[in-house]
Amino acid sequence: MDKFALPQTGKPGPGPVSELVFACTDENSRIYKGLARGTTGLAALGWFKHSIPAQLSRSFSSPQVFAVCLPSSSTVPGVALFNSQGPYYFSPRKIEVSKSLIYTNLISGPVGSDTVLHYYYKSPEYYLGLISFKVNKRVVPLNQTLLTIDEIGKGGTKLSTSTPYTMLQTSIYNALVDAFVKESAALNLTTNIPVEPFSMEPFSICFNVEKIWITRLGPFVPTIDLVLGNNNNNKVVWRIYGSNSMARVQNLGFDGWCLAFLDGGLNPSTSIVIGGHQFEDNLLEFDLERGRLGFSSSLLAYDTNCASFDFKSTKN
Repeated sequence: MDKFALPQTGKPGPGPVSELVFACTDENSRIYKGLARGTTGLAALGWFKHSIPAQLSRSFSSPQVFAVCLPSSSTVPGVALFNSQGPYYFSPRKIEVSKSLIYTNLISGPVGSDTVLHYYYKSPEYYLGLISFKVNKRVVPLNQTLLTIDEIGKGGTKLSTSTPYTMLQTSIYNALVDAFVKESAALNLTTNIPVEPFSMEPFSICFNVEKIWITRLGPFVPTIDLVLGNNNNNKVVWRIYGSNSMARVQNLGFDGWCLAFLDGGLNPSTSIVIGGHQFEDNLLEFDLERGRLGFSSSLLAYDTNCASFDFKSTKN
């Protein structure tokens, strides 16, 4: 147990202090496996009673709602807001984003999945009801069985900030790549496969940098839509533009833009893991009181980004 203080938006000086449960581990712990070099700790934001959102909610008798906005560069700050239901203002035009959020259901994690130490615990991960992908608004045919969670907790779609790029079960990955390459060809974009000693690892679909136009939404490539369900049995769309679908690769003489979705193998525990690159400059609101996720899609469409969050105008 230790003291934990956070600033309050819209108010000067330090914010309230709460006692939080922390856990310590050594630098060789498996908990750091796969994380960025230099990582020295983790902020637990999962769906369980000892996460930071849950503990703060209990401490201040406030709704268990938090928002996260990850920056697209390690040189600028992002923002995490706890006990927050908006408004969310962003500079330079003081745009209020909460009114533009689109909501989809959060699915309570299955028993057994992602709970290596205690199989009978529910997963603390956040799962979504993904129905389909679209590329340039055209439906990508998928094996629908892979999109559901089976009785032992396999399958489905989850969010993971610790996974750098979205990972897709092999057949889903192949279907998405085929559709993306086809739609790219319609834009006169042809893929480039470097030969030795050039490398574009870990990606497999890339375009020469001089072939891609750059817009305020990133590289001009086909859009990728995540089609999701909501409480009204309607479908909502999380649109992914080039800033989140592509990654710049400059490696061993190769310079290009690569599709930032990776092959997760034939038999992964989760069919689709939406990774951190796809979250960058997107505002995500986790409303655990109502079991829903609010998403903005790219803030670049509003001429702003996560680093431009306006703490002075936002009052929570």
